[in-house]
Amino acid sequence: MAPAWTPCRSGGVGDVWQAERVPPARRAPSRASARPSGGLSWEEVGLAPVVLVAGAEGVLADRAVDRLVSLARAADAAVEVTRPDAAEYTTGMLGVVTSPSLFAEDRVVVVDGLERAGDELLADALAYLDAPPADAVLVLRHGGGQRGKKLLDAIRASGAPVVACDVVKSDADKSAFVVAELRRAGRRADAQAVRALVDAVGSDLRELASACAQLVADTSGLIGPDVVERYYGGRIEASGFRVADAAVAGQAGQAVALLRHAMATGVDPVPIVAALALKLRTMAKVAAVRGRGAGALRELGLAPWQTDRAVADLRRWTPEGLASAFAAVAQADAEVKGEGRDPQFAVERAVLRVAQAAGL
Repeated sequence: MAPAWTPCRSGGVGDVWQAERVPPARRAPSRASARPSGGLSWEEVGLAPVVLVAGAEGVLADRAVDRLVSLARAADAAVEVTRPDAAEYTTGMLGVVTSPSLFAEDRVVVVDGLERAGDELLADALAYLDAPPADAVLVLRHGGGQRGKKLLDAIRASGAPVVACDVVKSDADKSAFVVAELRRAGRRADAQAVRALVDAVGSDLRELASACAQLVADTSGLIGPDVVERYYGGRIEASGFRVADAAVAGQAGQAVALLRHAMATGVDPVPIVAALALKLRTMAKVAAVRGRGAGALRELGLAPWQTDRAVADLRRWTPEGLASAFAAVAQADAEVKGEGRDPQFAVERAVLRVAQAAGL
């Protein structure tokens, strides 16, 4: 059970904590925000004496911290914000930065890099959990790993809010992130535009957020694939996913041309092979269950556009062709990761073999 936090004085952050102990009904978070660990999304977290921001997705962690600081400043414009670094912590520092000041301002203390914390910080933070002051917000940011596990477990057991900032890896979650970014800005994009944007800049969530912000600032109305093409067309054409799409379609010439352009612009062979492998795995999953109906396809956990695209791609593929393509990609994967002398040659050969296998 969470401690029964009580406000220390009217108008401060303590009153906000008391008001937020019974959360209002809210819409379900987007797929990119909902986390299997059971934590809150950065959009949901509210003020509390102790808040844990856990996970390696930096853009989500930054937003959680910024939101908490903004909420504290909305409650008390004179709130004092302190940001000690976990690696530079010395014994007793936590008590100093959270103790009442001469003018009794509320305080927000953001400790970054808890995964790098020494024993002094971990011990002080554990002791702090027993009786946190009501007019301070302590935000502990942990980037992942096992360091400080005892403290993390204690924070969760105390009932303190935990913001889950897990790395967003799948294309479906990245697409959901784009949709949520645009929705917050009062904008929408059609499904093709969302996929095109993920294909172009989806390797890094911070870059994807920046791309959304640029499209919102520079365009109006519904964002379509033509708009994304205008801003990020070169990157889309050079992406591993476009190479994979052309290869799976049996378009050997186009696939090789896209591949050479991608590598000429600095794209590493490894993610291109990974894109080929992902494309083939998706097709194999869909091929294995498509005869069992729509329900079985939904159980795969793929986005609808991924399933539709795989079904369309499979019309030109045989089981023998898929087996041959998998063998070519497996060989390329080993060679681009150190077993071959020429990674670029290895990936180009794999692209050609996949394109040829489409006609087997």
